[in-house]
Amino acid sequence: MNKFSIAGCGFILAISQLALFPASIWAGGERQATDIYFLDAQKTLSRKLARKPNTAPARNIILFIGDGMGISTVTAARILDGQLKDMAGEENILSWETFPYTALSKTYNTNRQIPDSAGTASAFLSGTKTKSNVISVNQNAVQGDCQSTHGNHLESFLELSEKAGVNTGIITNARLTHATPAASYAHSPSRYWETMSDIPPAEQKYGCIDIARQFVNFSAGNGIEIAFGGGRRNFLPNFVTDGEGEKGKRKDGRNLIEEWQNRHQNGQYIWNETGFDQLDLKKDGPILGLFNASHMQFETDRHLDKGGEPSLADMTKKAIEKLEGKSEGYFLYIEGARIDQAHHAGNAYRALHDSVALAKAVQVAKEMTNGQDTLIIVTADHSHGFVMTGDVTRGNPILGKVVENDKRGIAKSHPAQAKDGSPYTTLGYYNGGGAIEGLPRSDLTDVDTEAQNYLQQALVPTGYERHGGEDVAIYADGPGGYLFHGVVEQNYIFHVMNHALRLDEKLKSVK
Repeated sequence: MNKFSIAGCGFILAISQLALFPASIWAGGERQATDIYFLDAQKTLSRKLARKPNTAPARNIILFIGDGMGISTVTAARILDGQLKDMAGEENILSWETFPYTALSKTYNTNRQIPDSAGTASAFLSGTKTKSNVISVNQNAVQGDCQSTHGNHLESFLELSEKAGVNTGIITNARLTHATPAASYAHSPSRYWETMSDIPPAEQKYGCIDIARQFVNFSAGNGIEIAFGGGRRNFLPNFVTDGEGEKGKRKDGRNLIEEWQNRHQNGQYIWNETGFDQLDLKKDGPILGLFNASHMQFETDRHLDKGGEPSLADMTKKAIEKLEGKSEGYFLYIEGARIDQAHHAGNAYRALHDSVALAKAVQVAKEMTNGQDTLIIVTADHSHGFVMTGDVTRGNPILGKVVENDKRGIAKSHPAQAKDGSPYTTLGYYNGGGAIEGLPRSDLTDVDTEAQNYLQQALVPTGYERHGGEDVAIYADGPGGYLFHGVVEQNYIFHVMNHALRLDEKLKSVK
């Protein structure tokens, strides 16, 4: 039996486990009753029959966003994760796939069929949908028009949590000023206004300030307790060089890191792994970590970073350690951002490894929290034009070329060929940089499609790969998680969090 057989994967359930199931569950023939898949399904049924929804209030909420992590990405990441563990892969389970409650989320923006990350993040953080490319302003605002945002701000769940006395944290491996994290603390008619020089002078006169300044000026409640991410350049003037030799981007001469430190005399600012490891979590005061001039490294490239970067799981662990010690409860917002950015590059290798890194962060959160008082939600803001297809044999490398079965159902010894005579991969993109305009498809016979820098082939040449518009999954566990089922609008996530944390009641009590 080869290593990709079911037995070789450690998946067999002993026949004696039939005793675990009441006779009333199955009274049919014995042949399927001794099948390992049948046994596993019976075990799943028993577990679901015994489940009781947790209707108690949540003390804490952790919201994980896999940016661009559509269902095809989850499936491929599950298989890759399993294959990295020397399994066939298909039978593997990612950390959030053990969660008892799931739903599908409709991701469109009010002005786009296929959304962007700014509009989607604004939706699940504010409770209402809005336009693409705007940050936590309603659909009355016009993209790029500062004046149109006056009176049209949407209060985010993080802002409301702070006002209610709940502690908060933000983790991302993108720039902290990037669209998805920014929607939790900023309000802007353009996701691209990360520094003042990004805002046209004609718009500056109407009072809009850049996203980085909005982070430093954030004053709801006690302020954000902990924030980890990249984007150091947006906080530093262009005549300052940071610890990794990169210059700041600000043209207004402001050093926002110093401004943050002046505002938070008891705070801790760090920029590298050494500082991260030496953080004093017992010290009262906020923590700001900016680990890269721009986005943090892809998971597979973290070892190349000059200053060293913590992983998503490391940052999650540190944030929970900091927040768990506070009596008021917390809202922790965590983004695996680089899944999306690898997909945009047409690079499934990095997209899937970053998805696996997110799964490790979720596992850390599960292990460190109490499922009775902490609601954990895992979802995506949108999908990608990322496909998984072919009559592929079980256990075939997910990043590899398609290998089919023969007439007996056994894997062939060579890759399948398309009509043009060249092999093709299981994973690919509908559009993106992997397409070759006006030329025949590249012959993959001698190409290592499992290499880190390989770009999957695409059909339509678009320079960079674009988002997908299909629904994405929501996975939930903990108090209030039972409210996720069926197909819901993306902004519904806010309303479940609000109900679970009893945020309305908390806000009334502090007014």
